Amino acid sequence: MEVFNHDLESLFQQLGLPSDSDSICDFIRKHKLNEEENICTASFWSASQIQFLEEAKLQDADWVEHIDTLDSLLRIN
Repeated sequence: MEVFNHDLESLFQQLGLPSDSDSICDFIRKHKLNEEENICTASFWSASQIQFLEEAKLQDADWVEHIDTLDSLLRIN
């Protein structure tokens, strides 16, 4: 069994986004989710990013914890 040590930076890398601290903070500042919005279908993702997020959630992959963290961060005012 493989053990992965994913973090928020590696999630951003997987999504093809800049993954340094400043870029992550900037992304979170510029993108917000409302209460009804699902992170997997937010309008700011590309088709491939949506596919990755949906598959990771569906498969309960190692990424889910960090996707959920990002989801929470995108909901903070």
